[in-house]
Amino acid sequence: MFNVYRKEIMWGGKPLILETGRLARQADGAVLVTYGETIVLCTAVAHKTAMPDMAFFPLTVHYQERAYAAGRIPGGFFKREGKPSENETLVSRLIDRPIRPLFAPGFVNDTQVVCTVLSHDMEVNPDIPALIGASAALTLSGLPFLGPIGAARVGLINEEFVLNPTIDQLTESKLNLVIAGTIEGVLMVESEAHELSEAQMLEAVMFGHDHFQPVIQMIINLAEDCAKTPWELVPEHEQREKLVARLIELATEDLKAAYSIHNKSIRHEKVTLIKVQTVQALVEEGFPESLAVSEFKELTKNLVRHQILETGLRIDGRDTKTIRPIVSEVGALPRAHGSALFTRGSTQALVVATLGTGQNEQIIDALEGEYKEPFLLHYNFPPFSVGETGRMTGPGRREIGHGKLAWRSLHPLMPSKDKFPYTIRLVSEILESDGSSSMASVCGGSLALMDAGVPLERPVAGIAMGLIKEDKKFAVLSDIIGDEDHLGDMDFKVAGSENGITALQMDLKITSITREIMEIALEQARQGRLHILGKMREAIEEARSEVKECAPRITTFTIPKDKIREVIGTGGKVIRDICETTGAKVDISDDGTINVSGPNAEVIAAAEKRIRGITDEPEVGLIYKGKVVRIVDFGAFVNFCGSQDGLVHISELAPRRVEKTGDVVKEGDEVFVKVIETDNRGKIRLSMKRVDQTTGQEIPSQAD
Repeated sequence: MFNVYRKEIMWGGKPLILETGRLARQADGAVLVTYGETIVLCTAVAHKTAMPDMAFFPLTVHYQERAYAAGRIPGGFFKREGKPSENETLVSRLIDRPIRPLFAPGFVNDTQVVCTVLSHDMEVNPDIPALIGASAALTLSGLPFLGPIGAARVGLINEEFVLNPTIDQLTESKLNLVIAGTIEGVLMVESEAHELSEAQMLEAVMFGHDHFQPVIQMIINLAEDCAKTPWELVPEHEQREKLVARLIELATEDLKAAYSIHNKSIRHEKVTLIKVQTVQALVEEGFPESLAVSEFKELTKNLVRHQILETGLRIDGRDTKTIRPIVSEVGALPRAHGSALFTRGSTQALVVATLGTGQNEQIIDALEGEYKEPFLLHYNFPPFSVGETGRMTGPGRREIGHGKLAWRSLHPLMPSKDKFPYTIRLVSEILESDGSSSMASVCGGSLALMDAGVPLERPVAGIAMGLIKEDKKFAVLSDIIGDEDHLGDMDFKVAGSENGITALQMDLKITSITREIMEIALEQARQGRLHILGKMREAIEEARSEVKECAPRITTFTIPKDKIREVIGTGGKVIRDICETTGAKVDISDDGTINVSGPNAEVIAAAEKRIRGITDEPEVGLIYKGKVVRIVDFGAFVNFCGSQDGLVHISELAPRRVEKTGDVVKEGDEVFVKVIETDNRGKIRLSMKRVDQTTGQEIPSQAD
């Protein structure tokens, strides 16, 4: 009934299996990828008719995780999967970025790739099988896809590169790098690193590229057995050559003049006017409008690229290495816990830091299980930042992706919870954008954290690099502007400290780049990053020694695990009373770590005193304040140090002879006592006569 085709290799110590012909047979291409016991079904389907008026290739990628894949039932009221999680959105982008540039020029059919996680073994992250499966499904589909591509994850453990480290191994890895590319070269890199050098990052990329070559060959072997007949592309428009010649004649000189204008707004207005006039003239001459618009874009692109390669000068007048003017400011908002305004050329980010308690941690319901995240970074990109109008909705894929890149850049140098017990939220508001707003968010985020008193190990800065490549000639551009991003061949973002790289993201619009180009780009980015860090130091050199007055205060200490129950009390009665009477918030972890937070130091001290009174063990020689709870003929029992009771013998009540206990104390009296003895049965002997009952100070010792 089924014509099943199957290929299997050992890869990274686990079997990798590609299978087609049994599932989802009505899709143009469908591949079931099994790696370890993680299974992902990847499908590719394209509409049979083209959409010639589309201004871009209508490709959508959907990566989706099913809770049953990990034997879980989704959380929430509806108990079913809802809108894509942040991770699903990020992996969808991860798949889209390397496959998009490999579709044949002129192919504008609506295309959809869907990758569904069916099984998760809690060892293999499903994103790599999904990338491989998407590549295989497209290769088998017959669509004009110039692949296949391979993909891999690279870790660095004990200074050795590791292919496809498990989820547990990544916790001890200094690198988490995902790479995808073709036989010839690299197309996409996404990574987080712990201050690795440029040489280490380059070697990691080359390691990944070398090790996914068997996967590419595996897909080719599968395609040789069962790939569908290639689709026939619509031939180029017959009028194209005539239109291009006429377009060059009409617009070339005006466009050259427009692109000599350094001001972005004026330049865009001029180019738009030339476009409208030129397209209208071509339409009046009988040329199709859609073809005129697409070829105008191509002419614009070629003119700008040629100018950079021939003169070394860019649209805004800079050479290839110069960074735009930078202005760094901190403390921009008086009531914010930390804030910074970072401006680089016509890109501006207002980044605000807010400090919270453990109760503010984000609970993430992931396929691997629920966990809490104490560091959040949210990126907002309103349409006014580029002088446009638009719908104001929730964050889209772009906002989520840029925010995560900035998060990865800062995360390796964030303080641990035991050093800084706050939950930290950064919000980057992009107020102006002309290239690399995500890297502006990194710079502004670093400044805002230091302004908030977050003990960041070192400041972090980011820079976006570009590439113009024609045959063997190329130019690497530092700190690209928006037009260079659109017209160039590479978007290469590098973030890090003065000690090394913390994040690297690369996307290519051409089939690959060489090692030489990557080396130049990394070194140029390092020089640019150091320059930016120097400019940032003009605003603030290191984290403030204390959090601001408007921020909550938090103190952290530990108690014995067997005392946790006493602090919480029956039904939470004790801890609730502590919070209500002191005004503090108390978070208790299973390991006995306690975070006490409040609006000021007095509130925190009161709550800590209450807790320590419950948990501290009495120590011989120390003085405590307690309450008389019972009177007997031979003395008084005093409750002190939380739940502890001790006996003040009648001979220890006062420095004189006492006939009756009631002559000195009565039940309910608050008294100062000194611990004079404890025995192995838990009995505690106390003394009142050795302590001044007015001041609580010890009376100079006399003969006992």
